[in-house]
Amino acid sequence: MEEGLEASFANMMQQHAHHSAHLRDRVQTSKKAALEAAAVVSDLLVESINGGVQEVFVNEKQIEMEARSMGVTVQRFSKQTSQWLNVIHTFDSALKEIGDFENWIKVMEYDCKKIAGTLRSISESSREQQHTKASS
Repeated sequence: MEEGLEASFANMMQQHAHHSAHLRDRVQTSKKAALEAAAVVSDLLVESINGGVQEVFVNEKQIEMEARSMGVTVQRFSKQTSQWLNVIHTFDSALKEIGDFENWIKVMEYDCKKIAGTLRSISESSREQQHTKASS
């Protein structure tokens, strides 16, 4: 009986060892599959993030180019506006000069009329005096 018990115990130990080895193999296979799956997920996540980063980088470069282009356009418009302001200022000054000239002409016309009126009065007065002297 002792031999049967020992044989049974040895058989149980052998089955246990065999079962433990089989479980170890399954654990190793599952561990290897889990690591491979984790690597795939990690690669997909990195790829997804890098794709977004790359898209952002391309968009940033495009925005920078458009900003530079707009800056050049703004400078051109600013220069053109400055030129227009100078033309308008020159035109305004010319209009003021024309107004000043017209005013000077009106003053001269008024002065000439006054002088002509005064000369006429003097002339008429002088004729009357001569006419009065000749009549007397």
